Amino acid sequence: MKQFNKNDIKTLKDIMLLRRDVRGNRFLKKKIDDKILDEILTAANSAPSVGFSQPWKFVIVKSKDKRNKIYKEFEKENNKAKKIFNDSEIYPKLKLEGIKESYINLAVLYEKPKRKILGQTTQKKMGEYSVVCAIENFWLMARAYNIGVGWISILKPKKVKKILGIGKEYKLIAYLAIGYVDKFLEEPELLKIEWEKKKSLKDIKTL
Repeated sequence: MKQFNKNDIKTLKDIMLLRRDVRGNRFLKKKIDDKILDEILTAANSAPSVGFSQPWKFVIVKSKDKRNKIYKEFEKENNKAKKIFNDSEIYPKLKLEGIKESYINLAVLYEKPKRKILGQTTQKKMGEYSVVCAIENFWLMARAYNIGVGWISILKPKKVKKILGIGKEYKLIAYLAIGYVDKFLEEPELLKIEWEKKKSLKDIKTL
């Protein structure tokens, strides 16, 4: 079994600390090599899953027509969100997606089980949480390749599935924008603009 050294630990820490949620004003019109994309997807496929169920599926979306339709759905939902945050001067100025600007979009799906799954008989959501682990693996490996990822959550899953022709046997967990970027911010954008404060170890650690 491979043993990791201090340099390996530092590299992993750097990748995690410098991971960013990337928006459309950062993406470049630069192709991602298919081999690199496969490497990133292989990292996702190496994620832990309860019952070794591996319930994830990644749908690559390149079609401009489909992406434009999904962007229109984003606009509808974002207009609703603007009303919710109508007391904020910051929200309307935020760029919250990169659907059209990124090299590709990625729909990350959870395949609903057709049989009993080990470890999921009590906590039914564990399969979906496993997909989130795969997304994190994908995100970190993408960052290691200096490729940006943006998670677009201001979308109705049913609308996205309909546009992409995805059946009822799948649940949409995430819709991602993927591509090379002009730069990665030194700190998260929402921290920089003071939308939220960074929690310390003291804040999250309890007995």
